[in-house]
Amino acid sequence: MPKALSRREALAVLAGTVAAVFGTIFGLLQLAEFSRHAGELKMEGEIIKLAEPKSRGVVSVEEAVGRRRSRRSYTNDPVLLSDISQLCWAAQGVTEVANRLRAAPSAGALYPIELFLVVGNSDLEAGIYHYRSTDHTLETVKRGEYRNQLREASLGQEWVGNGALDFVITGVYDRTIAKYGERGRERYVPMEAGCVAENLYLQAEALGLGTVSVGAFHDDRVREVISAPGQYVPLFVMPMGHIR
Repeated sequence: MPKALSRREALAVLAGTVAAVFGTIFGLLQLAEFSRHAGELKMEGEIIKLAEPKSRGVVSVEEAVGRRRSRRSYTNDPVLLSDISQLCWAAQGVTEVANRLRAAPSAGALYPIELFLVVGNSDLEAGIYHYRSTDHTLETVKRGEYRNQLREASLGQEWVGNGALDFVITGVYDRTIAKYGERGRERYVPMEAGCVAENLYLQAEALGLGTVSVGAFHDDRVREVISAPGQYVPLFVMPMGHIR
C-alpha cells in the first residue's frame, strides 16, 4: 500500500494541481487575446516566409557589445530580406518551440511586444509589414513608401526617413496588465521593449548595419502610418541601414 500523505504534503499537491489548472486556463485566455488582437490588424493577405535564422555569426557577442553605437547616418545600400529575417528573429523570434520562448525576455512569458517594419530600400517590396513570431513570417499590412510619413510623425528626424527601413516596436499592454495589473503598464512592458531594442542594436552591429532608438514621435500618427489598432502603443522607432 502507498504511504499516506501528510497534511502538509497533501496541501502541497493540491496547491500544485490548482496552479496547473489556473495556468492552463490563463494560457487559453492569453491565446484567445492574441488571436483577437491579430484579427484587428488589416492585412493585404500576403505572407512572406523568412529564411531560417543563423545561430552562429562572424561577430561575437562581446564584439557587438563593444561596437554598439547609436548611428544616424546610413548609405543608400539596400538592406536585404535575409538580414531583415535575422533582425526580426533577434528581436522577437522563437528560440524554444516547446515553451514558446522568444529571443527577448518577457514577464510571465506574455509577450506584449509586436513588431512592425516600414520598408523602403530592400529587395522586399516597399510597404508596412508585421512580424509573426510564431512562424517566422512577415504579414503584408499595406504596400507603398511610408518612410517619409513615419519621419514626419517622428518630429521630422531625418534619419527615420533615411534608413533603408524602420522597425516600430509596439506594446499591447492588456496582455501583461491582465496578470500584473498597472505594474505591467508602468514597468514590465517598457522593460521588455528595451530588451527588444537592445537585441536589434546588437544584431545590427553583427550584420554591419546601424540603428538608433527614437522615442520622440506622435504616438497616434505613428500608429496611423503602420495601420495598427488602438491597443498597439508605439514605444520605439528604430531606423536601420548600412553604416556610412
